[in-house]
Amino acid sequence: MLTDARTSIAEIPAGGTDPTRFDWKEAWYPVYYIQDLDKTKPAKFTLLGQDLVIWWDANAESWQAFEDQCPHRLAPLSEGRIAEDGLLECPYHGWAFQGDGTCDRIPQQPEGSLAHQSKRACVASYATAERQGLLFVYPGQNPPEQVKIPIIEPMEETPDGWVCLNTFRDLPYDALTLLENVLDSSHLPFTHHKSVGNRSNAAPVELEVLESSKQGFKGFWQEGPRKGTLGSQQTTFIAPALMWHDLTSKQFGRTLTVVYATPTRKGECRVFARFPFKFASKLPSTFIRLTPRWYSHLGNNTVLEDDQIFLHYQERYLAEKGGSDNFAKAFYLPTRADTFVSTLRQWVNAFEADPFPGEPLPPLQSIDELLDRYHSHTIHCSSCRTALARIQTIKIGTTIIGGLAWALLQLLSIALSPSSITIATLAAIVPLIAGSIWLVLNRLEQKFYKGQRTPARNLPEKKRKSAL
Repeated sequence: MLTDARTSIAEIPAGGTDPTRFDWKEAWYPVYYIQDLDKTKPAKFTLLGQDLVIWWDANAESWQAFEDQCPHRLAPLSEGRIAEDGLLECPYHGWAFQGDGTCDRIPQQPEGSLAHQSKRACVASYATAERQGLLFVYPGQNPPEQVKIPIIEPMEETPDGWVCLNTFRDLPYDALTLLENVLDSSHLPFTHHKSVGNRSNAAPVELEVLESSKQGFKGFWQEGPRKGTLGSQQTTFIAPALMWHDLTSKQFGRTLTVVYATPTRKGECRVFARFPFKFASKLPSTFIRLTPRWYSHLGNNTVLEDDQIFLHYQERYLAEKGGSDNFAKAFYLPTRADTFVSTLRQWVNAFEADPFPGEPLPPLQSIDELLDRYHSHTIHCSSCRTALARIQTIKIGTTIIGGLAWALLQLLSIALSPSSITIATLAAIVPLIAGSIWLVLNRLEQKFYKGQRTPARNLPEKKRKSAL
Protein backbone atom coordinates (compact mmCIF):
# COMPACT_ATOMS: atom_id res chain seq x y z
CA MET A 1 0.00 0.00 0.00
CA LEU A 2 0.97 3.59 -0.57
CA THR A 3 1.59 5.75 2.48
CA ASP A 4 0.49 9.36 2.88
CA ALA A 5 3.64 11.19 3.99
CA ARG A 6 1.57 13.86 5.71
CA THR A 7 -0.40 11.49 7.97
CA SER A 8 1.62 8.23 7.78
CA ILE A 9 -1.65 6.31 7.34
CA ALA A 10 -1.98 3.46 4.83
CA GLU A 11 -3.80 4.76 1.78
CA ILE A 12 -6.95 3.20 0.33
CA PRO A 13 -7.60 3.90 -3.36
CA ALA A 14 -10.70 5.89 -4.25
CA GLY A 15 -13.57 3.69 -5.34
CA GLY A 16 -13.13 1.00 -2.70
CA THR A 17 -10.92 -2.06 -2.47
CA ASP A 18 -12.81 -4.27 -4.96
CA PRO A 19 -10.51 -4.33 -8.03
CA THR A 20 -13.44 -5.05 -10.37
CA ARG A 21 -15.81 -2.28 -9.26
CA PHE A 22 -15.60 1.46 -8.64
CA ASP A 23 -17.84 2.62 -5.79
CA TRP A 24 -18.59 6.34 -6.22
CA LYS A 25 -19.35 6.74 -2.52
CA GLU A 26 -15.79 5.85 -1.62
CA ALA A 27 -14.30 9.12 -2.89
CA TRP A 28 -14.00 12.78 -1.91
CA TYR A 29 -16.04 15.44 -3.76
CA PRO A 30 -15.96 19.24 -3.74
CA VAL A 31 -19.32 20.73 -2.78
CA TYR A 32 -18.58 24.48 -2.41
CA TYR A 33 -15.84 27.03 -2.84
CA ILE A 34 -15.03 28.14 0.69
CA GLN A 35 -15.59 31.79 -0.22
CA ASP A 36 -19.20 31.05 -1.20
CA LEU A 37 -20.10 29.66 2.23
CA ASP A 38 -21.52 31.83 5.01
CA LYS A 39 -20.34 30.91 8.50
CA THR A 40 -23.54 32.34 10.00
CA LYS A 41 -25.97 30.24 7.94
CA PRO A 42 -26.38 26.56 7.05
CA ALA A 43 -26.20 25.67 3.35
CA LYS A 44 -27.82 22.82 1.44
CA PHE A 45 -26.17 20.43 -1.01
CA THR A 46 -27.13 17.12 -2.57
CA LEU A 47 -24.35 14.58 -3.08
CA LEU A 48 -25.04 11.27 -4.85
CA GLY A 49 -28.74 11.67 -4.12
CA GLN A 50 -28.21 12.38 -0.40
CA ASP A 51 -29.35 15.80 0.86
CA LEU A 52 -26.73 17.38 3.12
CA VAL A 53 -26.56 20.45 5.33
CA ILE A 54 -23.20 22.23 5.40
CA TRP A 55 -22.52 24.46 8.42
CA TRP A 56 -19.69 26.14 10.28
CA ASP A 57 -18.93 24.67 13.69
CA ALA A 58 -17.41 27.59 15.58
CA ASN A 59 -16.58 25.37 18.55
CA ALA A 60 -14.44 23.04 16.44
CA GLU A 61 -13.53 25.79 13.95
CA SER A 62 -14.36 23.56 10.98
CA TRP A 63 -17.06 22.93 8.40
CA GLN A 64 -19.45 20.08 9.10
CA ALA A 65 -21.65 18.06 6.77
CA PHE A 66 -24.74 16.32 8.15
CA GLU A 67 -27.59 14.37 6.61
CA ASP A 68 -30.20 17.07 6.08
CA GLN A 69 -32.82 15.45 8.32
CA CYS A 70 -33.54 16.03 11.97
CA PRO A 71 -33.93 12.60 13.64
CA HIS A 72 -37.02 13.85 15.47
CA ARG A 73 -39.53 14.55 12.65
CA LEU A 74 -37.20 14.59 9.59
CA ALA A 75 -37.36 18.36 9.08
CA PRO A 76 -34.49 19.65 6.88
CA LEU A 77 -31.81 21.11 9.12
CA SER A 78 -30.71 23.37 6.27
CA GLU A 79 -33.86 25.41 7.02
CA GLY A 80 -32.66 25.91 10.59
CA ARG A 81 -30.07 28.21 12.08
CA ILE A 82 -26.77 28.27 13.90
CA ALA A 83 -27.74 29.07 17.49
CA GLU A 84 -26.02 31.51 19.82
CA ASP A 85 -23.92 28.71 21.34
CA GLY A 86 -22.65 27.70 17.88
CA LEU A 87 -24.76 24.54 17.52
CA LEU A 88 -26.96 23.64 14.57
CA GLU A 89 -30.60 24.12 15.56
CA CYS A 90 -33.56 22.42 13.89
CA PRO A 91 -36.23 24.87 12.65
CA TYR A 92 -39.12 22.65 13.76
CA HIS A 93 -38.71 22.05 17.50
CA GLY A 94 -35.31 23.50 18.32
CA TRP A 95 -33.33 20.30 18.78
CA ALA A 96 -29.65 21.31 18.67
CA PHE A 97 -26.67 19.30 17.45
CA GLN A 98 -22.94 19.37 18.06
CA GLY A 99 -20.33 19.08 15.32
CA ASP A 100 -20.05 15.31 15.64
CA GLY A 101 -23.81 14.89 15.11
CA THR A 102 -24.73 14.21 18.72
CA CYS A 103 -27.84 15.89 20.11
CA ASP A 104 -27.06 18.53 22.74
CA ARG A 105 -30.59 19.40 23.82
CA ILE A 106 -34.26 18.67 23.31
CA PRO A 107 -36.19 21.70 24.58
CA GLN A 108 -39.38 19.67 25.06
CA GLN A 109 -37.98 17.04 27.43
CA PRO A 110 -38.33 17.47 31.22
CA GLU A 111 -35.30 18.45 33.24
CA GLY A 112 -33.18 15.44 34.04
CA SER A 113 -34.38 13.40 31.06
CA LEU A 114 -31.71 11.84 28.85
CA ALA A 115 -33.51 11.27 25.54
CA HIS A 116 -30.94 13.50 23.82
CA GLN A 117 -28.21 10.96 24.66
CA SER A 118 -29.83 8.20 22.63
CA LYS A 119 -28.18 7.14 19.39
CA ARG A 120 -31.55 7.76 17.74
CA ALA A 121 -31.16 11.45 18.59
CA CYS A 122 -27.93 11.72 16.57
CA VAL A 123 -27.61 13.06 13.03
CA ALA A 124 -25.50 11.16 10.47
CA SER A 125 -22.34 13.16 9.80
CA TYR A 126 -19.81 13.02 6.97
CA ALA A 127 -16.11 13.81 6.87
CA THR A 128 -15.09 17.19 5.44
CA ALA A 129 -11.78 18.70 4.34
CA GLU A 130 -10.55 21.98 2.88
CA ARG A 131 -8.14 21.84 -0.04
CA GLN A 132 -7.13 24.47 -2.60
CA GLY A 133 -10.05 26.74 -1.69
CA LEU A 134 -12.69 23.99 -1.93
CA LEU A 135 -14.73 22.19 0.71
CA PHE A 136 -14.69 18.42 0.13
CA VAL A 137 -17.11 15.86 1.57
CA TYR A 138 -16.59 12.10 1.86
CA PRO A 139 -19.88 10.12 1.63
CA GLY A 140 -18.42 6.60 1.98
CA GLN A 141 -17.82 4.02 4.70
CA ASN A 142 -14.06 3.55 4.37
CA PRO A 143 -11.90 5.63 6.74
CA PRO A 144 -11.86 9.00 4.92
CA GLU A 145 -8.39 9.92 6.15
CA GLN A 146 -7.03 6.96 4.18
CA VAL A 147 -8.56 8.02 0.85
CA LYS A 148 -6.64 10.63 -1.11
CA ILE A 149 -8.40 13.93 -1.74
CA PRO A 150 -8.34 14.73 -5.49
CA ILE A 151 -6.50 18.01 -5.89
CA ILE A 152 -4.87 19.83 -8.80
CA GLU A 153 -1.46 18.21 -8.53
CA PRO A 154 0.51 20.62 -10.78
CA MET A 155 -0.47 23.48 -8.47
CA GLU A 156 0.82 21.53 -5.47
CA GLU A 157 4.06 20.53 -7.18
CA THR A 158 4.92 24.12 -8.20
CA PRO A 159 2.76 26.38 -5.98
CA ASP A 160 4.39 29.70 -6.85
CA GLY A 161 3.21 31.94 -9.68
CA TRP A 162 -0.25 30.51 -10.35
CA VAL A 163 -3.28 32.74 -10.81
CA CYS A 164 -6.61 30.95 -10.96
CA LEU A 165 -10.06 31.75 -12.37
CA ASN A 166 -12.82 29.72 -10.72
CA THR A 167 -16.49 29.17 -11.47
CA PHE A 168 -19.23 26.63 -10.78
CA ARG A 169 -22.76 25.82 -11.85
CA ASP A 170 -25.43 23.19 -11.32
CA LEU A 171 -25.85 21.42 -14.65
CA PRO A 172 -28.90 19.53 -16.00
CA TYR A 173 -26.96 16.41 -16.98
CA ASP A 174 -24.89 13.64 -15.39
CA ALA A 175 -21.34 13.98 -14.11
CA LEU A 176 -20.28 11.37 -16.68
CA THR A 177 -21.82 13.42 -19.50
CA LEU A 178 -19.89 16.45 -18.28
CA LEU A 179 -16.60 14.53 -18.09
CA GLU A 180 -17.15 13.04 -21.53
CA ASN A 181 -17.69 16.54 -22.89
CA VAL A 182 -14.65 18.24 -21.36
CA LEU A 183 -12.33 15.33 -22.19
CA ASP A 184 -13.30 15.90 -25.84
CA SER A 185 -11.10 18.78 -27.04
CA SER A 186 -12.27 18.40 -30.63
CA HIS A 187 -15.67 20.00 -29.93
CA LEU A 188 -14.12 23.30 -28.85
CA PRO A 189 -13.78 25.02 -32.27
CA PHE A 190 -17.40 24.27 -33.18
CA THR A 191 -19.49 24.31 -29.99
CA HIS A 192 -17.65 27.32 -28.58
CA HIS A 193 -17.12 29.23 -31.82
CA LYS A 194 -17.07 32.97 -31.04
CA SER A 195 -16.93 32.38 -27.26
CA VAL A 196 -13.64 30.57 -26.56
CA GLY A 197 -13.16 28.74 -29.87
CA ASN A 198 -13.02 29.30 -33.59
CA ARG A 199 -14.10 26.99 -36.41
CA SER A 200 -11.02 27.94 -38.41
CA ASN A 201 -8.90 26.06 -35.83
CA ALA A 202 -10.57 22.72 -36.55
CA ALA A 203 -8.09 20.01 -37.57
CA PRO A 204 -7.43 16.29 -37.05
CA VAL A 205 -7.08 15.45 -33.35
CA GLU A 206 -4.77 12.47 -32.80
CA LEU A 207 -5.21 11.49 -29.15
CA GLU A 208 -3.22 8.79 -27.36
CA VAL A 209 -3.87 7.05 -24.02
CA LEU A 210 -0.60 6.57 -22.15
CA GLU A 211 -1.89 4.59 -19.18
CA SER A 212 -5.25 3.49 -17.80
CA SER A 213 -6.51 1.78 -14.63
CA LYS A 214 -9.37 1.76 -12.16
CA GLN A 215 -8.00 5.05 -10.82
CA GLY A 216 -8.29 6.86 -14.16
CA PHE A 217 -6.09 7.49 -17.16
CA LYS A 218 -3.50 9.81 -18.68
CA GLY A 219 -3.53 10.94 -22.29
CA PHE A 220 -1.48 12.96 -24.74
CA TRP A 221 -2.15 15.12 -27.80
CA GLN A 222 1.11 15.64 -29.62
CA GLU A 223 0.01 18.45 -31.95
CA GLY A 224 -2.20 20.20 -29.42
CA PRO A 225 -4.95 22.79 -29.99
CA ARG A 226 -5.08 25.55 -32.61
CA LYS A 227 -3.41 23.40 -35.26
CA GLY A 228 -0.27 22.91 -33.19
CA THR A 229 0.44 26.61 -32.61
CA LEU A 230 0.26 26.25 -28.80
CA GLY A 231 2.22 23.04 -28.26
CA SER A 232 1.36 19.56 -26.99
CA GLN A 233 -1.41 18.95 -24.47
CA GLN A 234 -1.48 16.41 -21.65
CA THR A 235 -4.76 15.15 -20.19
CA THR A 236 -5.34 13.55 -16.79
CA PHE A 237 -8.52 11.87 -15.55
CA ILE A 238 -8.58 11.03 -11.83
CA ALA A 239 -11.51 8.74 -11.13
CA PRO A 240 -14.27 9.33 -10.59
CA ALA A 241 -14.82 13.05 -11.08
CA LEU A 242 -11.70 15.11 -11.81
CA MET A 243 -9.90 15.86 -15.06
CA TRP A 244 -7.57 18.48 -16.43
CA HIS A 245 -5.84 19.46 -19.65
CA ASP A 246 -2.28 20.75 -19.21
CA LEU A 247 -0.80 22.99 -21.92
CA THR A 248 2.44 24.96 -21.99
CA SER A 249 3.04 27.42 -24.81
CA LYS A 250 5.51 30.21 -25.54
CA GLN A 251 2.64 32.63 -26.14
CA PHE A 252 0.66 32.09 -22.91
CA GLY A 253 2.86 30.16 -20.51
CA ARG A 254 1.32 27.20 -18.69
CA THR A 255 -2.47 26.82 -18.71
CA LEU A 256 -4.65 24.20 -17.01
CA THR A 257 -8.29 23.52 -17.77
CA VAL A 258 -9.63 21.73 -14.70
CA VAL A 259 -13.10 20.30 -14.15
CA TYR A 260 -14.58 18.62 -11.11
CA ALA A 261 -17.88 16.89 -11.91
CA THR A 262 -19.63 16.42 -8.55
CA PRO A 263 -22.65 14.09 -8.94
CA THR A 264 -25.74 15.44 -7.21
CA ARG A 265 -28.70 13.41 -8.56
CA LYS A 266 -29.34 11.29 -11.62
CA GLY A 267 -29.23 13.69 -14.55
CA GLU A 268 -27.68 16.51 -12.49
CA CYS A 269 -24.23 17.52 -11.32
CA ARG A 270 -22.32 20.55 -10.09
CA VAL A 271 -19.32 21.58 -12.15
CA PHE A 272 -16.36 23.25 -10.49
CA ALA A 273 -14.33 24.68 -13.36
CA ARG A 274 -10.88 26.05 -12.53
CA PHE A 275 -8.44 27.73 -14.88
CA PRO A 276 -4.98 28.06 -13.33
CA PHE A 277 -2.49 30.13 -15.34
CA LYS A 278 1.23 30.60 -14.94
CA PHE A 279 2.29 33.44 -17.23
CA ALA A 280 5.80 34.46 -18.17
CA SER A 281 4.75 38.11 -17.80
CA LYS A 282 3.12 39.66 -14.71
CA LEU A 283 0.70 41.81 -16.74
CA PRO A 284 -1.85 39.07 -17.63
CA SER A 285 -1.86 37.85 -14.02
CA THR A 286 -2.50 41.36 -12.76
CA PHE A 287 -5.36 41.79 -15.23
CA ILE A 288 -6.97 38.51 -14.12
CA ARG A 289 -6.64 39.40 -10.43
CA LEU A 290 -8.29 42.80 -11.03
CA THR A 291 -11.25 41.31 -12.94
CA PRO A 292 -14.29 41.06 -10.62
CA ARG A 293 -15.24 37.46 -9.94
CA TRP A 294 -18.90 38.09 -10.78
CA TYR A 295 -17.93 39.54 -14.16
CA SER A 296 -15.88 36.45 -15.01
CA HIS A 297 -18.82 34.26 -13.98
CA LEU A 298 -21.12 35.95 -16.49
CA GLY A 299 -18.73 34.98 -19.28
CA ASN A 300 -18.20 31.49 -17.84
CA ASN A 301 -21.96 30.89 -17.77
CA THR A 302 -22.19 31.86 -21.43
CA VAL A 303 -19.55 29.26 -22.31
CA LEU A 304 -21.31 26.56 -20.26
CA GLU A 305 -24.57 27.36 -22.05
CA ASP A 306 -22.92 26.68 -25.40
CA ASP A 307 -23.27 22.96 -24.48
CA GLN A 308 -26.17 23.05 -22.06
CA ILE A 309 -29.15 22.30 -24.28
CA PHE A 310 -27.78 19.62 -26.59
CA LEU A 311 -26.01 17.70 -23.79
CA HIS A 312 -29.30 17.54 -21.88
CA TYR A 313 -30.83 15.84 -24.91
CA GLN A 314 -27.76 13.81 -25.86
CA GLU A 315 -27.60 11.78 -22.65
CA ARG A 316 -31.28 10.88 -22.99
CA TYR A 317 -30.73 9.65 -26.52
CA LEU A 318 -27.81 7.53 -25.26
CA ALA A 319 -29.99 6.11 -22.47
CA GLU A 320 -32.64 5.14 -25.04
CA LYS A 321 -29.98 3.26 -27.02
CA GLY A 322 -28.74 1.21 -24.09
CA GLY A 323 -26.63 3.69 -22.13
CA SER A 324 -22.92 3.40 -21.45
CA ASP A 325 -23.00 -0.39 -21.85
CA ASN A 326 -23.93 0.09 -25.51
CA PHE A 327 -21.95 3.26 -26.23
CA ALA A 328 -19.83 1.65 -28.99
CA LYS A 329 -22.98 0.90 -31.00
CA ALA A 330 -24.89 4.04 -30.01
CA PHE A 331 -21.97 6.34 -30.94
CA TYR A 332 -20.11 6.23 -34.25
CA LEU A 333 -16.51 6.98 -33.28
CA PRO A 334 -14.34 6.62 -36.40
CA THR A 335 -11.45 8.97 -35.49
CA ARG A 336 -8.82 9.21 -32.76
CA ALA A 337 -10.41 12.50 -31.67
CA ASP A 338 -12.85 10.33 -29.67
CA THR A 339 -10.16 8.29 -27.93
CA PHE A 340 -10.69 9.86 -24.51
CA VAL A 341 -14.47 9.55 -24.83
CA SER A 342 -14.11 5.85 -25.60
CA THR A 343 -11.62 5.37 -22.76
CA LEU A 344 -13.95 7.02 -20.25
CA ARG A 345 -16.88 4.85 -21.32
CA GLN A 346 -14.69 1.74 -21.24
CA TRP A 347 -13.67 2.67 -17.68
CA VAL A 348 -17.34 3.00 -16.69
CA ASN A 349 -18.17 -0.40 -18.17
CA ALA A 350 -15.08 -2.22 -16.95
CA PHE A 351 -15.52 -1.14 -13.31
CA GLU A 352 -19.33 -0.87 -13.13
CA ALA A 353 -18.76 2.81 -12.47
CA ASP A 354 -22.25 4.23 -12.93
CA PRO A 355 -22.96 6.55 -9.97
CA PHE A 356 -26.72 5.92 -10.21
CA PRO A 357 -27.11 2.34 -11.51
CA GLY A 358 -30.60 1.52 -12.73
CA GLU A 359 -32.03 4.98 -12.04
CA PRO A 360 -33.96 6.66 -14.88
CA LEU A 361 -33.19 10.18 -16.03
CA PRO A 362 -35.62 12.89 -14.85
CA PRO A 363 -38.07 14.43 -17.36
CA LEU A 364 -36.79 16.78 -20.05
CA GLN A 365 -36.50 20.38 -18.95
CA SER A 366 -37.83 23.32 -20.95
CA ILE A 367 -35.41 25.66 -22.72
CA ASP A 368 -36.11 28.35 -20.12
CA GLU A 369 -35.23 25.91 -17.33
CA LEU A 370 -32.03 24.85 -19.11
CA LEU A 371 -30.91 28.47 -19.45
CA ASP A 372 -31.72 29.41 -15.85
CA ARG A 373 -28.74 31.07 -14.20
CA TYR A 374 -30.25 32.35 -10.99
CA HIS A 375 -31.07 29.00 -9.36
CA SER A 376 -28.17 27.09 -10.92
CA HIS A 377 -25.48 29.64 -10.01
CA THR A 378 -26.30 33.15 -8.80
CA ILE A 379 -28.15 32.18 -5.62
CA HIS A 380 -25.22 29.96 -4.55
CA CYS A 381 -22.42 32.40 -5.46
CA SER A 382 -21.43 35.05 -2.91
CA SER A 383 -19.89 37.29 -5.59
CA CYS A 384 -22.83 37.18 -8.00
CA ARG A 385 -25.45 37.54 -5.25
CA THR A 386 -23.69 40.63 -3.95
CA ALA A 387 -23.23 42.14 -7.43
CA LEU A 388 -26.88 41.53 -8.31
CA ALA A 389 -28.08 43.19 -5.09
CA ARG A 390 -25.87 46.22 -5.76
CA ILE A 391 -27.07 46.54 -9.34
CA GLN A 392 -30.68 46.43 -8.18
CA THR A 393 -29.95 49.07 -5.53
CA ILE A 394 -28.25 51.33 -8.09
CA LYS A 395 -31.21 50.89 -10.45
CA ILE A 396 -33.61 52.07 -7.77
CA GLY A 397 -31.28 54.93 -6.81
CA THR A 398 -30.94 56.01 -10.45
CA THR A 399 -34.73 56.11 -10.83
CA ILE A 400 -35.23 58.12 -7.64
CA ILE A 401 -32.37 60.57 -8.24
CA GLY A 402 -33.34 61.02 -11.89
CA GLY A 403 -36.97 61.68 -10.96
CA LEU A 404 -36.09 64.12 -8.18
CA ALA A 405 -33.57 65.98 -10.37
CA TRP A 406 -36.11 66.29 -13.19
CA ALA A 407 -38.80 67.60 -10.79
CA LEU A 408 -36.42 70.10 -9.23
CA LEU A 409 -35.32 71.37 -12.62
CA GLN A 410 -38.96 71.80 -13.64
CA LEU A 411 -39.64 73.87 -10.51
CA LEU A 412 -36.57 76.01 -11.14
CA SER A 413 -37.63 76.53 -14.72
CA ILE A 414 -41.05 77.76 -13.57
CA ALA A 415 -39.59 79.92 -10.81
CA LEU A 416 -37.17 81.71 -13.09
CA SER A 417 -38.56 84.34 -15.42
CA PRO A 418 -37.66 84.35 -18.19
CA SER A 419 -36.89 80.60 -18.07
CA SER A 420 -33.26 79.56 -18.30
CA ILE A 421 -32.23 77.74 -21.48
CA THR A 422 -29.64 75.83 -19.45
CA ILE A 423 -32.21 74.56 -16.96
CA ALA A 424 -34.64 73.66 -19.74
CA THR A 425 -31.88 71.72 -21.50
CA LEU A 426 -30.93 69.90 -18.30
CA ALA A 427 -34.57 69.08 -17.67
CA ALA A 428 -34.64 67.33 -21.04
CA ILE A 429 -31.24 65.62 -20.73
CA VAL A 430 -31.43 64.31 -17.14
CA PRO A 431 -34.27 61.82 -17.84
CA LEU A 432 -32.37 60.55 -20.89
CA ILE A 433 -29.19 60.00 -18.89
CA ALA A 434 -31.04 58.33 -16.01
CA GLY A 435 -33.04 56.20 -18.43
CA SER A 436 -29.90 55.12 -20.30
CA ILE A 437 -28.14 54.11 -17.07
CA TRP A 438 -31.25 52.20 -15.98
CA LEU A 439 -31.42 50.31 -19.28
CA VAL A 440 -27.73 49.34 -19.13
CA LEU A 441 -28.12 48.13 -15.55
CA ASN A 442 -31.31 46.27 -16.42
CA ARG A 443 -29.58 44.38 -19.26
CA LEU A 444 -26.74 43.51 -16.89
CA GLU A 445 -29.20 42.41 -14.19
CA GLN A 446 -30.91 39.98 -16.56
CA LYS A 447 -27.60 38.19 -17.18
CA PHE A 448 -27.69 36.97 -13.58
CA TYR A 449 -31.06 35.33 -14.21
CA LYS A 450 -31.02 33.77 -17.65
CA GLY A 451 -28.74 32.90 -20.58
CA GLN A 452 -29.28 33.70 -24.24
CA ARG A 453 -31.31 31.25 -26.31
CA THR A 454 -29.11 31.63 -29.40
CA PRO A 455 -25.46 30.70 -28.72
CA ALA A 456 -22.72 32.82 -30.22
CA ARG A 457 -21.82 30.10 -32.74
CA ASN A 458 -25.26 30.40 -34.37
CA LEU A 459 -25.27 34.17 -34.71
CA PRO A 460 -24.86 35.52 -38.28
CA GLU A 461 -21.28 35.95 -39.39
CA LYS A 462 -20.19 39.47 -40.17
CA LYS A 463 -19.87 39.97 -43.89
CA ARG A 464 -16.43 41.00 -45.02
CA LYS A 465 -16.24 44.06 -47.21
CA SER A 466 -15.05 43.10 -50.66
CA ALA A 467 -12.00 44.88 -51.95
CA LEU A 468 -12.76 47.54 -54.57
